[in-house]
Amino acid sequence: MSTALKVKTSPRPASRVALEVAIPAGRSQASYDAAVDKLSRTVRLPGFRKGKVPRQVLLQQIGPLRVRATALEDLVDSVWRDALAQEKIEALGAPELSEGFDTLLERFNPGEELTLTLELDVEPTPSLRATKGLAAEAEAVAYDPARVDELIEQSRKQLATLVPVEGRAAADGDVAVVSFAGSFTDSGEPISGGSGEALEVELEAGRMIPGFVEGILGQAVGETRTVTCTFPEEYAQEEARGRGASFVITLTELKGRELPALDDAFAQQASDKGSLAELREDLETRLREDAERRARSNRHDALLRALVAELEVELPETLIQREIRSLLEQTANQITQQGMDIKKLFTPELVRSLQETSRPEAEERLRRSLALKALATAESIVLEAGEIDAKMKELSRSLSDSATIDPVRLREAVSEDLLRDKLLEWLEGHSTITETAAASEGDGAASGAGDKSAKARTNAKGASDKGDKAGEADG
Repeated sequence: MSTALKVKTSPRPASRVALEVAIPAGRSQASYDAAVDKLSRTVRLPGFRKGKVPRQVLLQQIGPLRVRATALEDLVDSVWRDALAQEKIEALGAPELSEGFDTLLERFNPGEELTLTLELDVEPTPSLRATKGLAAEAEAVAYDPARVDELIEQSRKQLATLVPVEGRAAADGDVAVVSFAGSFTDSGEPISGGSGEALEVELEAGRMIPGFVEGILGQAVGETRTVTCTFPEEYAQEEARGRGASFVITLTELKGRELPALDDAFAQQASDKGSLAELREDLETRLREDAERRARSNRHDALLRALVAELEVELPETLIQREIRSLLEQTANQITQQGMDIKKLFTPELVRSLQETSRPEAEERLRRSLALKALATAESIVLEAGEIDAKMKELSRSLSDSATIDPVRLREAVSEDLLRDKLLEWLEGHSTITETAAASEGDGAASGAGDKSAKARTNAKGASDKGDKAGEADG
């Protein structure tokens, strides 16, 4: 229908717009006539050929209300599309009738002018009170040279040979082979899965529930002890949480670790490096890079918090719901990658709960994204085509299965990442960042001396592998 619509727009809270649309009488009549024609072609009545049902017979058979409802549905659908195009408004989703369809249907009389009000979410227009001179506080991350020796010692331990120990009691760092049976102290009932034979237990703090390892220390081979423990409040098995337990433990065998010599042969066994010096240099480089990466991440997080504090924007519900769905999809993908059945885990109740708990994170992610968008606009920060091309070339060399990747989507993702980095660099150069007390770097990117030690790490945790049967005692 070419007749222009009379449209009056007015803003609403939460980045919404109301459109008051006056539909001409001729358009409302045309919609009704089209509905009659459509229904006459689809309705089958005895004695009439399909598409040849007279109007009066049709109205008598299916009722005038159904015809009016069909006409109004089609009218509203075409009107909102035309109104958005006429007013050059980009909607985030389908508009809603402010008074509801049934109420509007009562007012709809074909051949008469009809006024309706549509409400819809639109893209927010973020603005920043300030872009320069922001003050942010970030936690520093310091490189700790002592971590190199710690990581090397961890790898030596993982590559150690277990040898029988005789003539002394169990000590910290040993591997104890035990038989045990557990029961709850409040009821005396056996703990489900809380007993086992020939379980290897690494005598280190945190390996089992509190008190279990401590009870074995000082025990002699062949000795039987009764050890009392308390299950943590956050323990996986619900019925055991916070309850006291008694374990009768017999130490049947004791093993110690014979560490490999700290030489080039060890370095070659633990990593792909040819010498101990090269291994040390590699670990130092990785630890320094990891500390700088996390320090930079801390600075950027602090800057984003400061920038969001300057943001003025109303978040539309449509965008919030999209971001919540994105978060839930990420969670679902992670669960699937771990081999779990997403259909069984994601019950309707859990989905509703996740939607509710994910909302604050979704809103914060949106605010950060919109704050950076506003910064780019305010300071005219853009990417040059050459920057994107260079990054695409770099990626193409590292992507072995590039044939399966959508180049358009990849370029979009690369552009987003590059622009974000550029904006954060600009922000860092125009803000004041105060670094708080440094935190020494953790295991981070260098949590082992090398890939070759993976097998040794698996062997070294034999206690937990063999202890599946006695899972209730395993902390």
